[in-house]
Amino acid sequence: MTGWRIGFAVGNKEAIDGLSGIKSNVDSGVFQAIQFAGITALRSEPVLRAQDDGRLHGKARLHGLSNEKAGFELDIPKASFYLWIRTPKGYSSAQLATRLLEKGVVVTPGNGFGEPGEGYFRIALTQKKERLEEAMQRIKSVSF
Repeated sequence: MTGWRIGFAVGNKEAIDGLSGIKSNVDSGVFQAIQFAGITALRSEPVLRAQDDGRLHGKARLHGLSNEKAGFELDIPKASFYLWIRTPKGYSSAQLATRLLEKGVVVTPGNGFGEPGEGYFRIALTQKKERLEEAMQRIKSVSF
């Protein structure tokens, strides 16, 4: 059932233009009924509610980590469910991830994404609110 799936890419304009040029020569396009179904799904109440919950959820979690007590440096993402957080001084990405793992919190060391990621770690805000709150408390309990 060729064309009975849908996806999208978001990013740097030049990169997306390049991707579009390649895709337009490789793919035959998405079946129109699936395009309409995708539009309807993205405008549905459950999806819109999840988007709102996600934004509030993420900002609530951020506040817990970025205050003076926790001491982490981070920016609030505008359209992501990932937090990229600077590691405390004296910690590499891998060292920080190991230290947090000892407290039962799994984070992704930034160096896994290449050299520019060193000095950061990533948290996915994809867990339930209660689970994330527990992780944030564990992270804040670590002495750095």
